[in-house]
Amino acid sequence: MKLYSTNNTAHQVNFKEAVFNSMPQDRGLYMPVDIPRLSDEFIHNLHHYTLPQIAFEVAKTLLGDATPGPDLQALIDDAVNFPAPVVKLEEDAYVLELFHGPSLAFKDFGARFMSRVMSYFLQPGEKQLDVLVATSGDTGGAVALGFLGVPNTRVTILYPKGKVSNIQELQLTTNGQNIRALEIDGTFDDCQALVKQAFTDAELNEALRLTSANSINIARLIPQTFYYFNAYAQLLRQGKKQVAFAVPSGNFGNIGAGLLAWKMGLPVHQFIAATNANDTVPAFLKTGVYEPKASVQTIANAMDVGNPSNWMRIADMFKEDMAKLSQLMTGYSYTDEQTREAMQQVFDAYQYVVCPHTAIAWRALKEWQQAHAGVAGVFLSTAHPCKFPDVFTPAMTQHIDVPQQVKELEAKISQAVSLPNSFDALKSYLLQ
Repeated sequence: MKLYSTNNTAHQVNFKEAVFNSMPQDRGLYMPVDIPRLSDEFIHNLHHYTLPQIAFEVAKTLLGDATPGPDLQALIDDAVNFPAPVVKLEEDAYVLELFHGPSLAFKDFGARFMSRVMSYFLQPGEKQLDVLVATSGDTGGAVALGFLGVPNTRVTILYPKGKVSNIQELQLTTNGQNIRALEIDGTFDDCQALVKQAFTDAELNEALRLTSANSINIARLIPQTFYYFNAYAQLLRQGKKQVAFAVPSGNFGNIGAGLLAWKMGLPVHQFIAATNANDTVPAFLKTGVYEPKASVQTIANAMDVGNPSNWMRIADMFKEDMAKLSQLMTGYSYTDEQTREAMQQVFDAYQYVVCPHTAIAWRALKEWQQAHAGVAGVFLSTAHPCKFPDVFTPAMTQHIDVPQQVKELEAKISQAVSLPNSFDALKSYLLQ
C-alpha cells in the first residue's frame, strides 16, 4: 500500500511510515494512491458476514501487502471486539449505536485499531513513540484507553479547558501510567493547531519520535469504514437496499470514512453532514465557498470544530469531480435550542435517549427525508448519553443506564496539567 500527501502527490510513503509520521512535513494528509473497490459479490452478500469478517475484508483490500493476512486478522479480532448494532426506531429510521466500546464512543474503532497497528509495527529496542492528540471530547478518552499500558508508547492529550463534559474529562485525566493530559486555555482548534505545529518543529522531531492519534492519522480513518459496511449489512438483512447515512460531524473524519467506504463500492444513496453552529462545511455545500472560522462552543462539544482537518481528505477524494460530492453529500446545521428540541422529540417519540451529537444527526435525517421518502435512513449515535448528564431532563436521565466503568470513574482523581495556549509552553513541556 502506498500513500501520498494531499499537498504533494509526488511525496509517497508506505503504510507503516504514514502511521508513524501521521502528517507529512508539507502539512498535507496521507491518502491511498489507489482506493481499491471491493468485489460486487462481496458487497451483495454483506449480510452473510459478521462485523470482524467485514472489517478484515475491507482492511485487507485497502492495506494490500502492508500486513500479512493472519496478523491482520488477529489485530482486528483484538481491536473490534464489541458490537455496532443498527436499532430500528420506526419505518426507515434507524440508529447505528457506536458507543459499545470501552470509552463509550465511536472513536474506539479508530483508536483501538491504530494502537494495535502501532504496537505491531514497533520493533524491540526502537525509540519510544510519543503520541500527540487533540480532543474536543471523545477522541481523548478512546485514545487513552486504546494505548493504556501499550509498551514503549507515551500519549499526551490536549483538551480545551472547560469545554468537555465531566465524564469526558475524567476519561482523559485519570489514567496515569503512559497517558498524560494537558488542559489548554483555548478551544479545540487551538489544541489541534498546537499538535500540528509540533509535527513540523525540527527540534521536537529530533528529540522525540512523534506521531498523532487524531483522525489526521490514516490508521484512525480506515477502521471507521468498517461500521458503514456493517450497518449496510444489517439493513440488507431487513430487505433495505437504498440507504442514507446522517453523520454528526466535527473534524469530518467520521463522514470522511463513510465517503472512503463509498469509494470502495458501498452503495450509499446519500451522506448527510449534520453539524452544530460550527457550520463551515454545510455553508460550503450551499455556497461553494469554503471559509474556516473560529469554533463556537455548544452543548454538542465534540463537534465544536471551525476548521475541520479531514475536509482536506474529502476534497482530495473528489478533486476531479466536486459536483459529485455536492450531489452525494448534503449539509445541515442546528443551534443548541434546536438540538435540545431534537433530544426531546426523540425521547417523546421512541422513549430513546440520545446525546446532543446524535440528536443533531437525527434532526438532519428527518429534515432530509421530508423530500426523500422511501430511503432507509441511518443516523449515527456517536457517544453514550451518560457522558453528557447536564443536558438531559430528569425524565430522560431516568432512562439512561449508566455503565459500571463510568461509576468507577467518578471516584478517580484528575491528573491533568494546565498550560496556556502557547506552542512554547507545549514544546517546553514535551522536552522536559
